[in-house]
Amino acid sequence: MTGNAHQERPSRTELGRVLMSAGVLSPDWALALQAVPRSAFLPDLMWPFDMSTGRSTAVNKADDPAGWLRDADSDAPIVTQWDDGKHSGTEPGRVSTSSASMPSVVFSMLRDLDVRVGHRVLEIGTGTGWNAALLAHRLGPENVVTVEVDETVAATARATLDRFGTPVRVEHGDGLQGCPEAAPYDRIIATCGLRSIPFSWVRQCRPQGIIVAPWGTHYGNGDAVARLIVAADGRSASGAFTGPVEFMKLRAQRLPPVVHTDYVPGSVADGDESSSTITEAQFVAGRFSPQRFALSLLVRDCRHVVAEKEDGARPVWFYGLTDRSWACVQFRDGAAARVWQSGPRRLWDKAEAAYRWWEEEGRPGFDRFGLTVDRHGERVWLDSPDNPVPARAGWA
Repeated sequence: MTGNAHQERPSRTELGRVLMSAGVLSPDWALALQAVPRSAFLPDLMWPFDMSTGRSTAVNKADDPAGWLRDADSDAPIVTQWDDGKHSGTEPGRVSTSSASMPSVVFSMLRDLDVRVGHRVLEIGTGTGWNAALLAHRLGPENVVTVEVDETVAATARATLDRFGTPVRVEHGDGLQGCPEAAPYDRIIATCGLRSIPFSWVRQCRPQGIIVAPWGTHYGNGDAVARLIVAADGRSASGAFTGPVEFMKLRAQRLPPVVHTDYVPGSVADGDESSSTITEAQFVAGRFSPQRFALSLLVRDCRHVVAEKEDGARPVWFYGLTDRSWACVQFRDGAAARVWQSGPRRLWDKAEAAYRWWEEEGRPGFDRFGLTVDRHGERVWLDSPDNPVPARAGWA
């Protein structure tokens, strides 16, 4: 069945209105939303993710067709695979490993991609195939190549795309390598979180082409969308971040969970104690805040964990990823924050210095930060590629 054979549902019409009101759905992509419903690419058993509770709950199309369609047409992420395919049953698994992204995020990134008629696009992370089908609707299936690391996910997406009438090229492989045999591309888009953007993508993109990818550090799970423009000589790509997102991480760049007792086998009292004048309200920012993103750029090779607040106290932990350094700051209502640190790096001192820097720079938002990728690696900058971050030594 082709996209044109699908009828518009009231819930999908409402989704389109919501996305247009939010400014993420342009008229050209609105036609694609109508013609290419997300529901056509979702499995019968899926797990919509509730952003307010942070939980996923199973919905089965056979048991609740109306609820399934309602979730399919909602602006919410939907988990479609757990634990790299080793999961079974209806209860959520340990780690979500494939999903259908929020439509608002999908169309925001497609807007950043700025595709035009005749463009060829490489997508990293096929997932359900919906994003590739949207691109194929605009550009034609022959102009879209998508790479998926999971063989089962790739096969399912390929079959779904063929059945829908958009037979794009689906490659099973490591997205870090791109797909050089089909290069060059005018646009490259990643639908997974990156901790390092490979220069191979720059080589496979035409000069003045655009690369759109969620990027971040191991400080946390959050990402920011990097919109990079390939230089005229093809030797680098550079551009500003457009806003916060959170994606499942590229499998080759995932880290195992931090084990607290590997760092703190006893008590925090075993660390060196001090205090801080920074308050909880200042430091514990929202998961998509520019402050948290700024700190993630400066406090590198570190994992940051905000614990739940209990009895007026909230611990915030920092775990070194290259050594066993750790720090804990405990914020308590009506009292100065207490700090404990141990190991060769004073992680709280670095976090506090990074926070002060962000304040001194005028609390820059995402769009003041940018990224440059070349054959030597990556450089993050503030306001200009000539002003690299960190601007002070000793924070990395």
